[in-house]
Amino acid sequence: MDPVVHFEMPYEDRKRMAKFYRSAFGWQTQMLGEEMGSYVLATTVETGKKGPKRPGAINGGFYPKRPDWPAQYPSIVIAVDDIKKAVVKIARSGGTVLGEPMEIPGVGSYVSFVDPEDNRVSMLQPIPRNWHAPKAKAKKRVETKKAVGSGSSRKRKTVRRTGGRS
Repeated sequence: MDPVVHFEMPYEDRKRMAKFYRSAFGWQTQMLGEEMGSYVLATTVETGKKGPKRPGAINGGFYPKRPDWPAQYPSIVIAVDDIKKAVVKIARSGGTVLGEPMEIPGVGSYVSFVDPEDNRVSMLQPIPRNWHAPKAKAKKRVETKKAVGSGSSRKRKTVRRTGGRS
């Protein structure tokens, strides 16, 4: 099952929009530049390295309204494992894909579609988080300690696992 991971809504005046959602709901916004399509990221919930900390909560964004874009309404974004396969499934299921998937730097592959009920929805094949970071390897460290108490000379072996980067 593919989850909803993001919402999107259009705006006409991004400063007005950001002020409204900050004042009304306490959301934080990050205004991206023209190289990112003047997109505005909206943080609606405390977020960690792996996304929202509250189960079921999502963050979203706002895009500028454009006269040449179809179906500019509030919509959701669904995460998929393989966007090329998902595009084929959308078409076979009666939906209409709006263009070709595009790469969003640092985020993943994205494309919008219209479902048979005329709802605009989007899909995202996210890049794996921290994909470039090597996995920590467990190292064994063996310590030999003398047992304490009553003059005993027995030795006790302690094994500890420590995380480390290679």
